[in-house]
Amino acid sequence: MKLAVKRTISPKKKKGPKFRRVLIKLSGEALGDEKGAGINPDAVQSMAEQIAEVRELGVQVVIVIGGGNIFRGLAGSERGIDRATGDYMGMLATVINSLALQDALEKNGVATRVQTAITMWQIAEPFIRRRAERHLEKGRVVIFGAGTGNPYFSTDTAAALRANEIGAEVILKATKVDGIYDSDPKKNPNAKRFEQVSYLDALQKQLKVMDSTAFSLCMDNKMPIIVFDLFKAHNLKRVVMGDKVGTLVTA
Repeated sequence: MKLAVKRTISPKKKKGPKFRRVLIKLSGEALGDEKGAGINPDAVQSMAEQIAEVRELGVQVVIVIGGGNIFRGLAGSERGIDRATGDYMGMLATVINSLALQDALEKNGVATRVQTAITMWQIAEPFIRRRAERHLEKGRVVIFGAGTGNPYFSTDTAAALRANEIGAEVILKATKVDGIYDSDPKKNPNAKRFEQVSYLDALQKQLKVMDSTAFSLCMDNKMPIIVFDLFKAHNLKRVVMGDKVGTLVTA
């Protein structure tokens, strides 16, 4: 008499995140109102919720924020302010944005540290690479404020620099459009969106990904960039999970 063999079906293994450590580049305007000015609490809260969603996956997150919603150094220099002075003012604006995002993240239960390239002990830690990495290992989100701490360098350059310093696997450039187009999709309804583009093609086609200094730093160190729309619900999580969202810039 043969005994029936009971077969057990093992449950499907859940798909995990594609990236272990990411750097999110946020523009200052993304925190602002419809015109990209000031700080809009609803916009900041929405960002915090998406970042918290990614942290729940166990992904280590670092963030670089611009300051264009408050003050932009280049614009200030065009109005007569010394360029270096204007850039330092812009760096301080990024710290204001960093503190606003930190507040929203912690209200969502996400432990956060702000590190700045300009020392201001009363409100933030100075940037120390090993300390930033230790925070990440403990599950904290680290926000880098004040750019590189040097005038004439954009927060895009700061993002490229910090991503390489702390060993991020990818830069996630959050924008208001769903990727990189061959022309402005707001002006040209027939604009073509790229799913993937190489560094060289992006340079040759003069696609506006980042400024030239930041882009060269990414290209030289083979740091991939994903440009995506942060204002679509759960998009950040989808990018981290490896879904085809936005445009990938790679070698």
